[in-house]
Amino acid sequence: MQKEEISKSKMVAIVAVFAALNVVTDSFASLPEFPSGVWYSWNFLMTPLTGIVLGPLLGFASSLIGVMIGHYVYFIDAFEFLFTIGAPIGAAVSALVFKGKWKPVLIYYIALFVAYFATPVAWQLPLWGMWDTYLAFALLVATIFLMQKGLWTLESKKLPIILAVAAFIGLEADVLFRIFLFIPCQTYNTFYGFNLEALQGIWAGGAVITPIKVVLSTVTTVAIGHPLVRILRKAAFLTNH
Repeated sequence: MQKEEISKSKMVAIVAVFAALNVVTDSFASLPEFPSGVWYSWNFLMTPLTGIVLGPLLGFASSLIGVMIGHYVYFIDAFEFLFTIGAPIGAAVSALVFKGKWKPVLIYYIALFVAYFATPVAWQLPLWGMWDTYLAFALLVATIFLMQKGLWTLESKKLPIILAVAAFIGLEADVLFRIFLFIPCQTYNTFYGFNLEALQGIWAGGAVITPIKVVLSTVTTVAIGHPLVRILRKAAFLTNH
């Protein structure tokens, strides 16, 4: 019983730490040179790592707490509280991929792609504007093949690659959720009043800026996550990884 209580207290502590880190990173605007894309703050740097360390459920909860508080500190508009739910989803997806649980991730990607391409206005937007999400889906399919072949193992040599793949797929899952709200749910019109010309400009800018931010976050996840996961394993924080 005492060991179980210690384990629970450790988990509560690390959830609180990551929630606080999400608050901090979500409370500051990103560089003026990168104003467009789906993220306005620096929280995209923490999203994958939160899920990978805490797991799907706790990662989702910790990220959700962090971005909700962070959005009050760095307030943009009320609509952003809805869009930022993509961050906890991204954290959960990164965790699922890291753990080798691919089925819910595949269903999620397919469902959101179908919703997007079934929306008439999407047919008038540049097809290449979502090239990074297509790449993430292709990578997911390749990852599923490796998992089924038993090659998705968290060995020390493979860990950096697995961290990078989990981060990338999770971040693009976040992007897809925001696109789902924006296009299939038609908030581009009901919330913001954008016309087709404005949408086409947004798609062109996002196709450049968003992938840059994804790369920054993926590199950060590998650089911090590799030593952090090893340390937390030794400290018995990640006994189920």
